[in-house]
Amino acid sequence: MNPSVEGYSAAIFQSAGAEVEKLASDLSAIERLVAGNAQLYSALSDTSLPAPARRAIVSELFEGRVGEPARRLAAYAASAVRAPDVVGALDWVAHRAHSYAQGRALELALLGHQGARARVGGFAAALFEDSAVADLEEIEDELFRFARIVDAHPELRADLTDRDIPVAQRQAVVDDLVADKVEATTLRLIHFVIAGGRPRDFVGALDWLVEQTATARGWRVARVRSAVEIEDAQRDALSSALSHLTGTPVELQVTLDPALLGGAVIQIGDLQVDASTRGRLDRLRDELLPVGSGYGADDQDRAKGER
Repeated sequence: MNPSVEGYSAAIFQSAGAEVEKLASDLSAIERLVAGNAQLYSALSDTSLPAPARRAIVSELFEGRVGEPARRLAAYAASAVRAPDVVGALDWVAHRAHSYAQGRALELALLGHQGARARVGGFAAALFEDSAVADLEEIEDELFRFARIVDAHPELRADLTDRDIPVAQRQAVVDDLVADKVEATTLRLIHFVIAGGRPRDFVGALDWLVEQTATARGWRVARVRSAVEIEDAQRDALSSALSHLTGTPVELQVTLDPALLGGAVIQIGDLQVDASTRGRLDRLRDELLPVGSGYGADDQDRAKGER
């Protein structure tokens, strides 16, 4: 199975607690509907449909029809695998959930470097979706500080990177050191790096998670410059649209910029959407007056004077 789906599933199963049986039932229902509905099956297995679109389809279709954990996991699985593998991924997570509900431990096979990082990243993605922006900042700092502690103490590093020491024993070492000093999410991440990552890559995986947390923090905040005040209903609609686009709840930070003349400019992570009047005018000017045309600002001023 796709390592990131495996990691994401592990996080959702842990968080489900006593509701894991309902989660398993909901996932089975989703898989049956997708497999049995020719139109939906065709849409989700269409290789021309981008992964975010598959995620949005599943997320919107099952909103309010199944529990939130099942909806999230199914939507993530649909976007993380290749289009032809979507139904197989849904079947896998459903069977995995039933096994977990029956008390069977999740076996996490040792993966290569890239696969292990992807599995840890999937686990982190699920936790980040439940974390506020301020919490992500704290988690980022705690992961960084713990990685530096481990890196600075050879004996501790040796214990935490020794694959011959049972996973539970290595996790207990972490608990003794920081269980009451860090956020619960930070502790869960460190535990999973031990269980689902590569032992020798322990410090490297923590540093990589620091970067992933910073990225998630950036993608959780949409910076909006608007020419006019945005009403509450418009804020809600924009936040919902961006959440579907990114697959995670989005917090808006709105500032007024009358220079835009109308509309807004939206920046979320490294994605920027310019839907402002000023932006449209600038693009129109560039199309009418291409670079190198020899008709610049001075020529425009002279033309105005002649008129």
